[in-house]
Amino acid sequence: MSEISELGEFGLIDRLTAGLKNQNQASELAVGDDAAVLSYPDTRVLVTTDMLLENVHFDLIYVPLKHLGYKAAVVNFSDIYAMNGTPRQITVGLGISKRFTVEHIEELYAGIRLACQIYGVDIVGGDTCASHQGLVISVTCIGDAKADDVVRRSGAADTDLICVSGDLGAAYMGLQLLEREKVASAGRKDFVPDFAGKEYLVERQLKPEARRDIVEALAKEGIRPTSMIDVSDGLSSELIHICRDSNVGCRVYEDRIPIDYQTAVMAEELNMNLVTAALNGGEDYELLFTVPLTDREKVEKIEGVKVIGYITRPELGSVLVTRDGEGEIPLTAQGWNPLK
Repeated sequence: MSEISELGEFGLIDRLTAGLKNQNQASELAVGDDAAVLSYPDTRVLVTTDMLLENVHFDLIYVPLKHLGYKAAVVNFSDIYAMNGTPRQITVGLGISKRFTVEHIEELYAGIRLACQIYGVDIVGGDTCASHQGLVISVTCIGDAKADDVVRRSGAADTDLICVSGDLGAAYMGLQLLEREKVASAGRKDFVPDFAGKEYLVERQLKPEARRDIVEALAKEGIRPTSMIDVSDGLSSELIHICRDSNVGCRVYEDRIPIDYQTAVMAEELNMNLVTAALNGGEDYELLFTVPLTDREKVEKIEGVKVIGYITRPELGSVLVTRDGEGEIPLTAQGWNPLK
């Protein structure tokens, strides 16, 4: 194992970024100068930043460093896709405590580089410094979209259909499973975690994917969503964001919320309310979006997309219609709040 102090900041950066090749024409000048140079004529530039702090956003007892690096990059890509754009470049900031070696940070960067390779994104800069509070990761992602293609949260209108990709609640249940096995492993050197039959839940928590495929499928069908957001803090919170920013209400149907079988089994094992987990769990990184009613046939053709409700006038509020169709429960933002 190599001490980071032996390499120094610039030696570490050179080692982590060795062999990087740009994949985007807009990346005119990347790592190696005082600033990156990006060229974006006749387009809209999208920028997002996400910070991950050890023991707040992740626990290294059960999160492998390579998975952590991959996730740190992908959650930023997801924000760009949620604007109907394409991620092009990232910068990576690291705060590193003394317990980490060069090899540890190389493993973290291997995950970041893998995510960038898969999604066609360039690493164009960043920063490293010492941290007294464990590992800190800050990723900024730059993307682009044509002016007419950018989708905001504020465009939903009365009668629009509410759609969501994939399934919900699995990442939250994966976290509960990992935490359960962490508690069970306390003080046991020979402990082997039991993930049998629940591998999907662990993968959804440790290695999420951004839904580039859904953005591409929408474009192929000629659908431009009226509003869109990624489900990072929970379905309920994201719906409220769209309704507030668009000045509308919504009706979402409990029996239409997509939930994977493993999620349902885990919820039953833990005696947790399944719908609550799907509404408030977060970290699914699926896309929640609205489309005009006239696009119903086209959107229903897209594999992995489900219509779960519709937009209403603001005075009707934002509610969940219960499975029996007879009750309505007001939606509340109970998802992840990093400042609590």
